[in-house]
Amino acid sequence: MSHLVTIGLETHVQLKTRTKIFCGCKLEFGGLPNSQVCPVCLGLPGALPVLNRKVFLLGLRAVLALQGAPSTVIKFDRKNYFYPDLPKGYQISQYDSPLGVGGSVEIRSGDKTKKIRLNRLHLEEDAGKLIHDNSPDASHVDLNRAGTPLAEIVTEPDLESPEEAYDYLTNLKAILKSIGVSDCDMEKGHLRCDANVSLRKNEKDPLGKRVEIKNLNSFKAVKAALHYEIGRQREAVDKGETIVQETRLWDDDRQKTISMRSKEQAHDYRYFPEPDLVPFSVAKEEIERERKNIPELPKEKMKRFIKDYNLTPYDAHLITQDDKLAAFFEECAVHYKSFKKIANWITGPLLAYINEAPASDTNEFSSKFLIKLMKMVDDGTISFQAAKDKVFTQMLREKRDPEEILQEKGLTQVSDNAAIQGWIKEALESNPKVVQDFKSGKESAAMFLIGQVMKKSRGTANPGKVRELMIQRLKAL
Repeated sequence: MSHLVTIGLETHVQLKTRTKIFCGCKLEFGGLPNSQVCPVCLGLPGALPVLNRKVFLLGLRAVLALQGAPSTVIKFDRKNYFYPDLPKGYQISQYDSPLGVGGSVEIRSGDKTKKIRLNRLHLEEDAGKLIHDNSPDASHVDLNRAGTPLAEIVTEPDLESPEEAYDYLTNLKAILKSIGVSDCDMEKGHLRCDANVSLRKNEKDPLGKRVEIKNLNSFKAVKAALHYEIGRQREAVDKGETIVQETRLWDDDRQKTISMRSKEQAHDYRYFPEPDLVPFSVAKEEIERERKNIPELPKEKMKRFIKDYNLTPYDAHLITQDDKLAAFFEECAVHYKSFKKIANWITGPLLAYINEAPASDTNEFSSKFLIKLMKMVDDGTISFQAAKDKVFTQMLREKRDPEEILQEKGLTQVSDNAAIQGWIKEALESNPKVVQDFKSGKESAAMFLIGQVMKKSRGTANPGKVRELMIQRLKAL
């Protein structure tokens, strides 16, 4: 039996500040354990928290960029629970008066645009980190992350598939990076996500029992975990079993979810107002000032790229998901007017290079070198295939002029008829059966022979010239 799927996501985003949310300790990834702590983030008696103004402003900017409504009164609360990495025995968070409510993120659902509504965005401090692999019989606590500023963004239960959840996270990340709120580097813990999923038979039924999935450290893991959990719940329901409201962990190695504990309700945390941080209101002037700090958002940029550069929606979407990539495109477009060709290089070879080397920064890529390489392909100095396979990656990695690499490797494109005819002669003599296939009416055989010529020339032969001369030669046989 098919069941309707309902998904909600809770995303924790580390805000881009130099210091923690309630103290002056530095935020530096990879420091020695417990080297970035003070009495406030250690939860020592008598230590008082003070809100980092930059944290508040970045959170406010995120609320506005996501079309949310800032709360008129900002209040912090204590969320009480006990865990070894939570030194105070409570987490300073926000409960009934978050930083902002409402808003939405647009995704593509099939051929249509779908708005995923947001419930709220609130600020909170992160806990520390437990380290289990330093000793076989003990766990260690590193409190460097304790007090790290987080914005928690909670959706309404509007997502209906793992693919929609993946698209939502991709678009949310693009928005947050474009407005300078967070680097969203998942490898450094800048962005973490918990997923809630339930099943029901039809839209008129109430939502099913909600299962929360934790330990999702990549968008790929979110999609995989949701696929597994939906399958697990469907199988259980079909067998007549009852779904238990619980929290489950995602085991990435085994590609399955594992039961962790029964799911807490809000009252289990015994929220109450944080007595050391007084509630405060935000002036309209301050909200408008921060609204003006919001740059062009990915959705707006995508529409402009389609209009100004005549890109396809697919190309425009891919390029504008990363503001640095979009800036690189526009840098190239100033000096090279074949916008589609720029897009092809960026969405093809450049994105492939970035995906293989995640630490790469597009700011380091030279638009001057890419333009030069594209012009060399245009004027026949080098074939597109040779440029892509033998020059492009080395050009990016070593930040070298493509012309230098071309001369060094001897890849200058050959258009000389005599040289090409020599390679054609070799290809025909080496493949008599393929030649006979062509003569018997199998025209696709010519493509194989053209490929053989390109192979013999090590990709340096002008492919257009090879095709023209090969067809002439074959028809003359």
